[in-house]
Amino acid sequence: MEASVSFSNDMDDEYEKLIRRMNPPRVVIDNESCKNATVIQVDSANKQGILLEVVQVLTDLNLMITKAYICSDGGWFMDVFNVTDNDGNKITDEGILDYIQKSLGPDSCFASSMRRSVGVKSGMDHTSIELIGSDRPGLLSEVSAVLTNLKCNVVNAEVWTHNTRAAAVMQVTDEETGGAIIDPERLSLVKRLLSNVLKGSNKTREAKTVVSHGGTHTERRLHQMMFDDRDYEHMGEDSSDRPNVNVVNWHGRDYSVVTIRCKDRPKLLFDIVCTLTDMQYVVFHGNVEAEGPEAHQEYCIRHIDGSPVKSDAERQRVIHCLEAAILRRVSEGLKLELCTSDRIGLLSDVTRIFRENSLTVTRAEVSTRSGKALNTFYVRESSGYPVDPKIIDSIRQTIGQTILRVKGSPDESSQAPQESPTRFLFGGLFKSRSFCNFGLVRSYS
Repeated sequence: MEASVSFSNDMDDEYEKLIRRMNPPRVVIDNESCKNATVIQVDSANKQGILLEVVQVLTDLNLMITKAYICSDGGWFMDVFNVTDNDGNKITDEGILDYIQKSLGPDSCFASSMRRSVGVKSGMDHTSIELIGSDRPGLLSEVSAVLTNLKCNVVNAEVWTHNTRAAAVMQVTDEETGGAIIDPERLSLVKRLLSNVLKGSNKTREAKTVVSHGGTHTERRLHQMMFDDRDYEHMGEDSSDRPNVNVVNWHGRDYSVVTIRCKDRPKLLFDIVCTLTDMQYVVFHGNVEAEGPEAHQEYCIRHIDGSPVKSDAERQRVIHCLEAAILRRVSEGLKLELCTSDRIGLLSDVTRIFRENSLTVTRAEVSTRSGKALNTFYVRESSGYPVDPKIIDSIRQTIGQTILRVKGSPDESSQAPQESPTRFLFGGLFKSRSFCNFGLVRSYS
C-alpha cells in the first residue's frame, strides 16, 4: 500500500510539472493604473491551495491587501490584488517587486505540489516547538524558564491566546552550538518538561507538545493547531467586535456564498483563506474590499468533493471557524515593542517584569535578527482594566526607556474595564534571574 501511494504521489508531481511547463504562471505588477495602490495580477493553471500560496507570499511581505478579485472556476486561476505598504503607499521598492516576481512567476516553486510548499519554510538551523494547552496566568513564563534552564535560546516565537486556549510556535537553538538541538535524549527531556508545564492542574482539556527539526510557516501552523484544538467551540456571543459572518447556498450554481464584514486589520485575508483551505473548501470566486476601517469579503465556495454546504450544522461550523480565525489574531491591549541585544533568558526576564507589574499579554511576537531581539507584546492589566501609564513608565525605567517603546493607543487609559479573564498567557509564576471590485451575488435562496 505504501509503495502504491508513493507511486501515485510521484505521478501527481509529474503531472503538475507538465501542466506548469505548458502553462507557466504569469505575474503582472502595475503601478500606473491605480492611483493609490500597486496592482498585482497572477494567472496560472489552477490547483487546490494555490490561492493560499499567493496570499501567503504577499502577507509574508507585510503588504496590505485593500482589494482583491479572485476567479478560479475551471482549469485556470486568475487573481488581482491591490496592495500597499503599512503606510498606505504603493510598492516601489525594486527588491520587493523582484521578490514577488520570482516567488509567483514562472521561475518560482509556488506552483509545485501543495504538500511541499504550503505552510512550510525550510530551515535546519533551529528546533521547532509547538505548544497548545489551556491558558492560565504565567504559562509562557514557565515555558520560557524551562527552556532557559535547558540552555535553549528562543530566537523566534509567536503566541496566540483565544477562547481559554493558548498556542505557540517557538524556534529555539542550542546555547552552546547556536544551531538545532539534535540529541534525542535532550529533545525528549524538553518535550516531557514542557508537556508537564502545559498540563498544569487542568485535567479537562488536552495539552500537546511537538518538537521537530526543520521549519513551518508559523502563522499557518497556529491556525491549524487552534482549529484542531476546536477553539471555535463555545465562544461568547456578547462581543461588540464579533465579526459578521454569513453562509447561504446559491442553488442555481451549486455554490455556498460566504460573506464577512468585520474591522479591517493586517493579514485578515490570509487568516480567512487559510481557514477555508484547511477546512477543505475551494474558493471559486471572491471579492475583497478593505479601503476603509471595515473589510467586506465575499466568496463562492464548494467543498473539495464538489458539493456546497450540505446542512445547517455544517453552515454553523463554517461560520464559527471563520469567526475564530478572525478573532485569534485580534490584538487586545497596549502594544509594546522591545529591541535589545539577544541573550539566553531574555524572554523569561521580560515576562517576569510584566508579571510583577500585574500585566497579562494577549499576543506576542518574538524574533531575532543579527543578534538583536525584536519583540512585540500586547498587554493589559490582569484585572481587565487598560494599562495604567504609570505602570508602563515604571516598566520602561526597569528595562530601559530606549529598549521598550509604547506603540498602543494613547486613549486606552480612559476606557472602562473589560472582562477578559481568558487572556492571561503571561504574568509568570516562575521567577528567573533578574533582568540584566465586483458583486458576486445579488439574491440567494
